Amino acid sequence: MPHILVIDDQKHVRTAIVVALRTKGFDVVGAESGQSGLTKFEQSEFDVVIADIFMPGVDGVTLIKALRKRHPGLPVVAMSGVLLDGSGRTALDHLTNISELKDVICLQKPFRPNDLLQAVAAALATRAAHAAAAAPAAAAAPAAAATAVADRRDDLGSEHPA
Repeated sequence: MPHILVIDDQKHVRTAIVVALRTKGFDVVGAESGQSGLTKFEQSEFDVVIADIFMPGVDGVTLIKALRKRHPGLPVVAMSGVLLDGSGRTALDHLTNISELKDVICLQKPFRPNDLLQAVAAALATRAAHAAAAAPAAAAAPAAAATAVADRRDDLGSEHPA
């Protein structure tokens, strides 16, 4: 099962994500800050990183750039619920303007568990695509994991937003 790192300074959001993914059988590690996330990333290999954009200290954009510098092509799900300038847009709307972040999967807060699982499935599919480009045989396991996420998505339900 994929190894996922969840980085969010809001404990209740981080805990909800970790619990939701563990319930589905994922191996999940939580980190309370960008710096803590970088440290945990150095200590273990992760298949997907889920990171909040607005955090004190090392913000999500800086964090994702640092992670991608260490591991190019790393599948990342970026989260934000912060509205910018009263426009109704969030930082997620501007990530595609940053070349290193064009392929980041965006997850708007608040979200439902099903939205989370869809984002993880998309991240795993991205990982599978990168693996297929590098070595066709290496793509089978991540692709199967993405399919498993999609198959289990409905089991989690969508009663409570994260």
